[in-house]
Amino acid sequence: MSREDFMDLFVDQLNDIYSAETQIVKSLPKMINAASSTELKNAFESHLKETRNQVTRLEKVFKALGEKIGNESCEAMEGIIAESDEVTQLYPPSALRDAALIACAQRIEHYEIAAYGTLCTFAQELDLDDIQELLGETLDEEKSADEKLTGIAEGGLLSTGINQKALNR
Repeated sequence: MSREDFMDLFVDQLNDIYSAETQIVKSLPKMINAASSTELKNAFESHLKETRNQVTRLEKVFKALGEKIGNESCEAMEGIIAESDEVTQLYPPSALRDAALIACAQRIEHYEIAAYGTLCTFAQELDLDDIQELLGETLDEEKSADEKLTGIAEGGLLSTGINQKALNR
């Protein structure tokens, strides 16, 4: 079916990120179970709750637009999640596996940051201020999750990061 206007593009992009978010909700429990670090497990658990809220927020956006959620599948997210599943097979439970899981999780976050940044811009162009605000909340959450993962990987003054633990194993 031919898509002909900017709103079609916006809705297509919403469907893509909706698919991505629902895939993430299904994959995060596996990442939680695969993580060795309590801090990383907690970060993944927190983000799982946040992601469920993001799915609900997207459903509100579709409803506000009077659009039905499509059944497309985000192939990019399928690939990133497949990589995270592979990591759990390649590395035994350890700081090394945790570092690999963080790398995969940050790829997920970066995909989401790019998608939500684009959606916010599209909403602005379409004069959909309320929808832009909803999408902006999610964008801020994704950026925060990425920063949290970086902090866990790098550590800080009071703790050694996962990367350093993986390097020194």
